[in-house]
Amino acid sequence: MTEPLLEVRDLVKYFGSAIALQEISLRVNAGEVTCVLGDNGAGKSTLIKILSGVFPPDSGAVLIDGVPVTLAGPREARAAGIATVYQDLATVPLMSLWRNFFLGQEPVRGRGALRRLDIAKARAITRDEMRKMGIDIRDPDQTVGTLSGGERQAMAIARAVYFGARVLILDEPTSALGVRQSGIVLRYIVQAREMGKGVIFITHNPHHAYPVGDQFYLLKRGRLMASVRKNETTVAGLTEMMAGGTELKELSDELMSLTGGAGGAGSDGAGTAELAGTVEVARALAAEAGVAGDDAPA
Repeated sequence: MTEPLLEVRDLVKYFGSAIALQEISLRVNAGEVTCVLGDNGAGKSTLIKILSGVFPPDSGAVLIDGVPVTLAGPREARAAGIATVYQDLATVPLMSLWRNFFLGQEPVRGRGALRRLDIAKARAITRDEMRKMGIDIRDPDQTVGTLSGGERQAMAIARAVYFGARVLILDEPTSALGVRQSGIVLRYIVQAREMGKGVIFITHNPHHAYPVGDQFYLLKRGRLMASVRKNETTVAGLTEMMAGGTELKELSDELMSLTGGAGGAGSDGAGTAELAGTVEVARALAAEAGVAGDDAPA
């Protein structure tokens, strides 16, 4: 069996008496998207910080190409080929694309006192790397603030790939994006996978994870609840494992009963709008819980 690019075995992390991670194990293979799903407080952020060298684990092992390593800090993680793209993307909106692309690692030319930035080379590299992600930028001097959310994610991914990342950790890349921009980011994730990178996609949304994922790990309160391959589950299956099918159905039924009995309450416009919004929530929950459409409130 081929060794995974990255593997963690029985990771444990405590913060005082609180257990943040309890015996977490996972594997990240080259050319695959590994999705780590869980609600807030599941332990996803702690796992990211251990893999990126911010926190040391209290016990357990991190292996790269089958060899145990100690990631003493983010610099060591990057040197080992692990790059993390956080939600804030580590970009400066008022700076140009090429300055953001390099951020302290700019190419230089000349020697000694004549050493200076090679701006032409930086602009060319930025344009070429962005083109590989499917974005044809007109001017590398335009500010990052002019890009859409999806394009900023693409720039962060392209930057990580250019600087030698073999494992890409993407922290909730679609959480603050609309439907269309989320779809664009998912396409960039697939492109990174096609480049042979191992992608760790951190998310709480199974509807975003399932189309691009190959392996799914579900965390809940610091514990690994499930590990499944794509051919072993569905979107509905992931949703049920995350939220609990029984709990989700009970919540949808409760909302349906509330909206069903609220017909006479609040005849003004505000009451009608509030009722309509609650009905939509109930319908969405009913769909996720597998409730038949005829049972949803009208």
